[in-house]
Amino acid sequence: MTTGSAIDPTALFDIRDRVAVVTGASSGLGDRFSRVLAASGAKVVVAARRLDRLEALATDIGGTAIRCDVANAEDRESLIAQVVEQYGRIDILVNNAGISPHARAEDESLEEIEQVMEVNTIAPFHLAQLAARDMLPRGSGVIVNIASMLGLIAATPIRQASYCASKGAVVNLTRELAAQWARKGIRVNAIAPGWFPSEMTESMFGDKKSEAYVESNTPIGRFGNINELDGALLYLVSDASSYCIGQTLVVDGGWTIR
Repeated sequence: MTTGSAIDPTALFDIRDRVAVVTGASSGLGDRFSRVLAASGAKVVVAARRLDRLEALATDIGGTAIRCDVANAEDRESLIAQVVEQYGRIDILVNNAGISPHARAEDESLEEIEQVMEVNTIAPFHLAQLAARDMLPRGSGVIVNIASMLGLIAATPIRQASYCASKGAVVNLTRELAAQWARKGIRVNAIAPGWFPSEMTESMFGDKKSEAYVESNTPIGRFGNINELDGALLYLVSDASSYCIGQTLVVDGGWTIR
């Protein structure tokens, strides 16, 4: 029985000089993910619709800002092409952009459903394809899809049928892409956050009923702090997760174990 290679915990999480792309980076989790990757030494390209916020973030972290509406296929193609042209490669893709409407299932319009699926499911699939076309010839790359615990369970009494459907699709898309690309050197995994501060959840913070709902139904008894996703992200984008393929890492304070 072998004991493996020498133990160097620091080297396991080393992502210095790797080129990382983060979508939905203009606020919330995307902003945080970008800062964590940059602080860990990656060359970070931040992408979203709001260029003013992106440019401020890029200045803070020494990265590159590229405006991209992930709902637009041409924008997605342009984003990946610009990154490859500027940096020569893509090592890490974090598919973070998403939208989350609230409505009764019987009231969601077809247009709203299509928009949610475009942003939350089709865009990550397309961006993963585009990034993989750069990664496959090199036999190396990491893709992290930001799913949601609501891709694993129902959201009710919060009504988000299209969101649940889109994130459930991301969970299984992650498995299939991982299965197809693992032997070709690309690792695909996902993170499924629980209740964390973001633009999508901001209405819940400061609302006593919403806060009580989360606190009483989460085994840990509170919302997540945004820094509590740092470890999950760094694990999945680094060599620390070299044998982790097609998994969805749930970070939800225990919500889904009830």
